[in-house]
This record gives sequence, structure tokens and C-alpha cells, in this order.
Amino acid sequence: MNASEESRLASTSRGWRKRNDTPSLPEVHQSMKVPLKAGFFRKLLAFAGPGYLVAVGYMDPGNWASDLAGGAMFNYSLLSVIMISNLMAILLQSLSARLGIATGRDLAQACRDHYSKPVSMGLWVLCELAIAACDLAEVIGTAIALQLLFGIPLLYGVLITSVDVILVLMLQNKGFRHIEVMVISFIAIIILCFGVELFLSQPDMAGVMGGFVPTTDIVTNPEMLYIALAMLGATVMPHNLYLHSSIVQTRKIDQSVAGKKSAIRFATIDSTVALTIALFVNAAILILAASAFYSTGHTEVAEIQDAYHLLTPLLGTGMASILFAVALLASGQNSTLTGTLAGQIVMEGFLNLRLKPWIRRLITRLIAIIPAIIVIGLYGEGYTGQLLIFSQVVLSLQLSFAVFPLVKFTSDPVKMGPFLAPQWVRVLARIVAVVIAALNIYLLYSTFF
Repeated sequence: MNASEESRLASTSRGWRKRNDTPSLPEVHQSMKVPLKAGFFRKLLAFAGPGYLVAVGYMDPGNWASDLAGGAMFNYSLLSVIMISNLMAILLQSLSARLGIATGRDLAQACRDHYSKPVSMGLWVLCELAIAACDLAEVIGTAIALQLLFGIPLLYGVLITSVDVILVLMLQNKGFRHIEVMVISFIAIIILCFGVELFLSQPDMAGVMGGFVPTTDIVTNPEMLYIALAMLGATVMPHNLYLHSSIVQTRKIDQSVAGKKSAIRFATIDSTVALTIALFVNAAILILAASAFYSTGHTEVAEIQDAYHLLTPLLGTGMASILFAVALLASGQNSTLTGTLAGQIVMEGFLNLRLKPWIRRLITRLIAIIPAIIVIGLYGEGYTGQLLIFSQVVLSLQLSFAVFPLVKFTSDPVKMGPFLAPQWVRVLARIVAVVIAALNIYLLYSTFF
């Protein structure tokens, strides 16, 4: 590295109050080597992985209820909302990767450095609540899948999900690539299941294509607007912004300006491709609901269990219900893997507190399992739907508290130095941040009032 490159890289540290001596996720930080002299596709393969861990949050069980309700009630009309939400996610996740690679800090570490201690602690508490809410949806989704497939009572299914903690530890001890391979394998199972489901349901392709074109009905119809806002709240996950800014640092890259710019480019491609796959999954859930339920007059379907029981008689084969539950199980397992990682990143980043990974993940899981057990124990299994909705409301409440700091940091030329995003990206990111905040405030107002 020559003197000019060193000077330019040093500029990314001038905007921070303290030197960052503690790497994010230290047990896997820069543990995967990227070939310096290799072709485009070999480098792309080396960077592939973090984007798929992030994409998991965009197809988790929390998304299923809103997608099912949207398709059953309004046919294909809300496909445009899924597409717009995903485009917002692609933009925000690219900024998250840029922050991690350019500064060597994850979003939580950046917040701790930039904001005062009271503000930083407040952001940490809000983020922990969001992770607990997200984990709650994943725990319930996995438990529902176990109940549908194997007849396991929901309460026991919730307890079984605690085993995920052990699974994450085993995989991470073998190397971060093992976690990425497992996540990608689960995504492949979800895609395969929904590919067969779409073949069996035979959707109206002209209607599907038309659904990706936004209409004024989305704004003028209050019921449609509410479902659309729920989709947005369930799609753009706050903890994914913290997660992505950390796991992109698992790659050991050339630390020169050119090397980091190359890494940002490949990381952006990785997350864009992965989130496009998440778009397919979310769209497939809505398309399945529209073609199976809306077209047959079952417009009231919103619960996952109801969808499971109706698919067999409506599509004429028991395979439809089984594949639906298998996809749900894979989605829940995937989301719990990434949720526990996000919990570790947030606690260590905001508090600079180092706990053994198994202790941190056990805490995260208990925060989700305890309310699920209490609700199921006191009120029965019929209240899981309300619990899922509540978890999405909590996520919506916290979202802007992650988006605004991310946009602020990545738009700061002093903090980012030569890695500052292009102006059109910065302007678009600010617009997206304001739109998300306004829509989520409206969603919360509608939910409570």
C-alpha cells in the first residue's frame, strides 16, 4: 500500500471518536480468505454467502401471515408492494455492507462510537426488543411446522427450538462457511417446495404480471393499505442491517482502497442476488394464496394452520400441504440461525460486552421462548396468530432506529472517506428512510387506534 492509499484509508477513521480495536464477531472475523488474483466468477463465489444469511430475514415466518392474507383478500394486487419493499431492502443492505467493509465496524459499533451513552443504550434496548420479537415469530413458525408435520403439541415444539442454539455453535466451530452452506441449503428447499406449489396451483400468469404494477387501490382502500404496510414492516428487518455489516467482515480482503472497493462491489452483488431470491419466495407465498384461496372464495385465510389444512382439498393432493409445512420448517430453522448471530453482534457492538457465544444465544432464545410458552400455556394455541402480529408491530417500531443511523453514517464523507456512496444512492436512501418511517408510524397508529 502506497502513502496516498494509506492517507485515504486513514480518512475513514477521522470521523470516529475512538479507534476500533475489537473486531465484529471475533471468532470468525476475516476467517475466509479471498483470492487476490482470480477471475470475476471465482471472486464472486468467494464473497457469496453473507447475502443469503441476510435474505433469510426477508422470507421468515413473520412474512408468511401478511403474504397469505394479502393474496387471499386481494388476489395478486399486492405483489407490487412486495417488489417495492424488496427494492428498499436491496438498497439498505448494500449500504450496510458498505459500512462494514469500509470502516471495519458493524452498525452497532458505529452507533456506540457516534452517539452519547444514553442514546446508544436506548438504541441497544430497542434493537434487543426487535430481535426478541423476530425470534419469537421464528420460534412460533418452527413450532407450527413441527405440529403440522409430526403432530407435536405447540408447547413442546417451542421447547424443541432451543436445540437450534447447539446447532449454531457446532457449525460455527467448524467454520463460518458451514453456516452459510446450511442456510443456502434451507433456502434451496424453500424454493423447491414453492416451485412445486406454484405448479400445482396453476396461477393466472397475466394476473401475476399485472400484480407487479402498483395501483391507486393500495392507497385508497384502507384494508389493502393496512396489509401493504404490514408487508413492509415484515419485509425490511432491522436486525439484518446490523447482521450484514458484521458478516461481510468474515472475508479476509485486500485492505487497500482498490481492494475494499472491489469487496463492496462483490458484497453488493451477493446481497442483491440473494434478496431477489427472497422476492421470489415472498411473491410465491402471495401467488399461492391468491390462486388457491382468493379464486375459490376463501378470502378470510390469514392463519398459517388454515392455509395448511385448505391446500390439500383445494389443490387436490396431500403433497401441497406437506410441502407448505416443510418450507415453513426450513424458513423457521434458517431464521433462528441468523437471529442468534444478530443477537451476539448487537450485544457485543453496543455494550462492548463479550459473552461466550452459547451463553449469548441461550439468552436470545429464552427471551423469545418464555413469552411464547406463557401465551400458549395461558390462552391456548389459538393466540399464536395474535402473537405473530404483535411481533411484527414491534419490528416496525424499531425499524427506523436502525435505518436512520445507517443512512447517516454512510452519507458522511468524513466517516466513509473514499468509500462514500454515489450521490444518487445517498439521496434515494434518505427518501427510503423517510418513507419507511412515515409508513410504519401509520401502521402503528392503525394497529393501536
